[in-house]
Amino acid sequence: MRTAYLGTSEFAAVVLRRLAGSPHRPALVVTPPDRRQGRGRRMQPPPAAVAARELGLELLQAENVNDEDALERIRAARPEAVAVCAFGQLIREPLLSEFPMLNVHPSLLPRWRGAAPIERSIMAQDPTTGVCVMQVTAGLDSGPVALCEETPLAPDEDFEALSARLAELGGDLLVRALDLLAEGALKFTEQSEDGVTYAEKIDSAERRLDPSQPAAELAAKVRALNPHVGTYLETRGGARLGVRRAKAVEDDVAPGQLEARDRALLLGCGEGALQLKTVQPPGGKPMPADAYLRGHQPPEL
Repeated sequence: MRTAYLGTSEFAAVVLRRLAGSPHRPALVVTPPDRRQGRGRRMQPPPAAVAARELGLELLQAENVNDEDALERIRAARPEAVAVCAFGQLIREPLLSEFPMLNVHPSLLPRWRGAAPIERSIMAQDPTTGVCVMQVTAGLDSGPVALCEETPLAPDEDFEALSARLAELGGDLLVRALDLLAEGALKFTEQSEDGVTYAEKIDSAERRLDPSQPAAELAAKVRALNPHVGTYLETRGGARLGVRRAKAVEDDVAPGQLEARDRALLLGCGEGALQLKTVQPPGGKPMPADAYLRGHQPPEL
């Protein structure tokens, strides 16, 4: 089946590579333009654009996929279906209805509709998660679902590991959906309105770890927001100690206190304690907590 592909992120790039190796290889890939990223604020292409170039696929970088120029490029590719994955732009009419349009979404819909489903699932300590292939509609991830694959969410699984695993699963599911669509056998089921939750975009304030919360919740937040967003503790002087890896433990550290014990760095929490495994001092690089303690005293919070 002749396709076009709309995607942006690293997750979308993994799905694109799987699609390109299938009988449904895209005739056109659409991504946003290059953006300034990182500390140096250098212009960087979206991961899906990098993948498209490596795969030798025709690429369009469009500020707005609904603009007439972008529409004409998509029409010229003559897709029989359009696949969408982690694209980040709102798709409007007439594009919305002009082609069969399938979206790869990394959650068990209707749970975690929205921008940050993987992060929210980890933060909520869900026992399972998964990927759905759904029809793109005007609503926020509310379209009918064609295929869904469930998978356990391991208690210690972080964003990087889970995202990579779900991307591979999503690529396989998309190819299977397109196989069925080509045969005229792809069927959709409307989403239930029971159990709807929304995965809001991660707010910068959520990066701060609040010691009054249970250690298990803080450990889940660290797993959910690293390495791509980052979490931190705010010290008494207003500096930030980055926390890149951590786990909840049973210990008697006073809530709000950061203590060094047997080369381990422990944060007292509302319930239990958080053992900081990898930290990042202000202006420094991530390092194991025991290495940090060789040159630093635990800061006051």
